Amino acid sequence: MACPFHSQRHVSSAFDCPSPMDRVPASQLDELEGAVQCEMELNLRPSGLQLGTLTPLRQRDRELPGVRDTLQGCNFTARKDMNELLCGTAGRARDGSAGEPGAPNRTELLGSKRKQKLLLIHQALTSDPVAVETLRGAAVSEGGLLTDEIRRKVWPKLLSVNVYNLPPKPGRAVRQHHKDYTQVQLDVSRSTRRFPQGMRAEQRQVLQEQLIDLILHILRAHPELHYYQGYHDIAVTLLLVAGERMGSALLEKLSTHHLRDFMDPTMDSTKHILNYLMPILQRESLRLHDFMLRAEVGTIFALSWLITWYGHVLTSFPHILRLYDFFLASHPLMPVYFAAMIVLHREEEVLACDCDMPSVHQLLSQIPQDLPYERLISRALQLFQRHPHAELAKQAALQHHKSISIGSFTAFQLATSQQRPDAVLRRQRQQDSAHAEAAALLPTAGHSLLVKAAVWGISATLGAAALAVTQTALEWAPEFLLQLF
Repeated sequence: MACPFHSQRHVSSAFDCPSPMDRVPASQLDELEGAVQCEMELNLRPSGLQLGTLTPLRQRDRELPGVRDTLQGCNFTARKDMNELLCGTAGRARDGSAGEPGAPNRTELLGSKRKQKLLLIHQALTSDPVAVETLRGAAVSEGGLLTDEIRRKVWPKLLSVNVYNLPPKPGRAVRQHHKDYTQVQLDVSRSTRRFPQGMRAEQRQVLQEQLIDLILHILRAHPELHYYQGYHDIAVTLLLVAGERMGSALLEKLSTHHLRDFMDPTMDSTKHILNYLMPILQRESLRLHDFMLRAEVGTIFALSWLITWYGHVLTSFPHILRLYDFFLASHPLMPVYFAAMIVLHREEEVLACDCDMPSVHQLLSQIPQDLPYERLISRALQLFQRHPHAELAKQAALQHHKSISIGSFTAFQLATSQQRPDAVLRRQRQQDSAHAEAAALLPTAGHSLLVKAAVWGISATLGAAALAVTQTALEWAPEFLLQLF
């Protein structure tokens, strides 16, 4: 089935996801993937949905009558699928032994796993309530969320953002008399490399102006938040993927939760978060930990990694997006665990350099661009499980400070589990619009007494007229009327 929304296919890296589609015929899997992709992309923009038209989903239902029943018969289990996504049980032989696909079949295997993951994400998005745990599993597992179209559907769910109740676009009025306007403008003007290569200067300038308004809008709406250099690196990533309105809603959620400690008036909370790095290294490699202590390098080399979610130090936008998938679905401390994994990955390089602060700092501050990101993400998850942050916080250096991001994360996770799917939110918005239109037709409170008096007068007049007609009719045909009553 040809589909205008799904004209290209991209093969990503292997995804360690389950195989719930074994019961779907292989001949129908390609068509089903295209139809599901169509439905997901069609629902990306609420204003683009035209009621009464034949959507790709309805067209799919006509052309593939048996596929939906087959898909529903697969009995997806959100928790089981998420665990398999994280554990990487895909790719095993039917007898349970690990199997390595041959080179000719590798492309076919990658495409099949991509389709399975796409269908799993779609099923999680349409569950009621939304299967957020499954979406988290898809975001952290190998390959992440695959495409920007899917990110525009999943990122709001990971942050509990209602895409049918987005704030208006930030206006230029937020710039007036704002104390951070000059600094934000300078930082944004220096961020040209964060925009796609080949973008016309006029387009980039428009996006930079939107970026300034977006940042200042968040700061004006939340006076308790303080701007820091590097905040714009996170904001521009959200703007490029989600657009101005949705990017504003996503950034507001992040600023009040995951990034909250970085937006205090002082650096104390940020230093507190960085202090988790060395205890992790101590538990994993005492040799490396002691070497860094003797070098007195500290943790300042990882500051820009942490406060920009690596957006400032990486040059590959796909790598940045892959990490954003990972961090959005994880605990606020996960960027620290990932930083520890980078240092551990480069342990031999560190130990080979001179044991002094300038040498070690220069080495670590220049992050390699060819890191094995998928392997590091998987190992960072293992670090987080082996060394829970609550245990690390028992150390004296971490006891005295209370983190807002860490303390509010449990309640934040609970809120995300109560979300409704976008289809339900869209219907609710349509109903609210209909109620609002009906309310607009009602008279205002200022004229309510006059209207009530008029209605009472009309009712009394009609009642008197009806009584007169009845009495006249009784005089002419009493027997007939009595039969009616």
